[in-house]
Amino acid sequence: MTKPAIGAWLGTTWAPHEVLAVAGEAEAAGFDSVWLADHFMANTGTEEVSDRGNLECFGMLAGIAAAVPRVRLGSLVASITFRHPAVLANIAATVDGIASGRLVLGVGAGWQLNEHAAYGLPLGPVRERIDRFEEGLAVLTGLLREPVTTVSGEHYTVTGAPIVTRPGAARTPILIGASGEKRMLGVVARYADEWNCWSTPELFAHKSRVLDEHCDRIGRDPREIRRSTQAMLEIDGEGTGAGSAVVSGSVAQIVDTIGQWSDAGVDEVIVPGIRGTADDGRRLFDRVASDILPQLG
Repeated sequence: MTKPAIGAWLGTTWAPHEVLAVAGEAEAAGFDSVWLADHFMANTGTEEVSDRGNLECFGMLAGIAAAVPRVRLGSLVASITFRHPAVLANIAATVDGIASGRLVLGVGAGWQLNEHAAYGLPLGPVRERIDRFEEGLAVLTGLLREPVTTVSGEHYTVTGAPIVTRPGAARTPILIGASGEKRMLGVVARYADEWNCWSTPELFAHKSRVLDEHCDRIGRDPREIRRSTQAMLEIDGEGTGAGSAVVSGSVAQIVDTIGQWSDAGVDEVIVPGIRGTADDGRRLFDRVASDILPQLG
């Protein structure tokens, strides 16, 4: 088995000092990356407001970048509906500067109903979301990589806008979180340096083949796109087994599943410690570090 990178996904319902502490512990334990979600509140599945608020993703990532020196840092994923893409590009360039080139800018089209309803943020039907997302990506990629960017679209307009990254800065990779096969994986093929989705090995293999087909259609080498995935982990009956993708079993079974992901082309497996308290996350990450990481080679 080719050992994939292993990431730790920290909870943004925790206190800031807890996030900083667990990020440092994850780095010391051998994790390769630390990730945060970008949401205003917990998901209820409807427009009903949750009483569980979240930390702001990029402010917290900047704090981690200054305090934790080795691991990659990323957003899973920033909703394009929360910030104008010019603002997001400038935030990303700033955080990546603090992180000395370790930031992965994870972005998505937006989906969670309650936060959009509560704060008056337009979400719209799926077609509109993807149209807006594509325009936003044109702005983001331009401002992060081109000397001057002009985009005249239905949702965003920038005219002669200068690049936001400083001279000599490393290229900030753009990760797109997506699983929709008809359009969203096509957007990944066109714009992404990295791709992420929730999956099991079988589901990942299927989605990855669809992404490869989109790449073939536009003449892009699919090997250019780094691929990551995650599922809720339940090890020996411990953990949170609820979610859109769940992997449960013994340590040996979890290690085997990681091997199957790797065989299907996964470059990084991210461990979600996002349910419950910081201590719940610590227990999961400690178990992964002590029992699973040593078996991955």
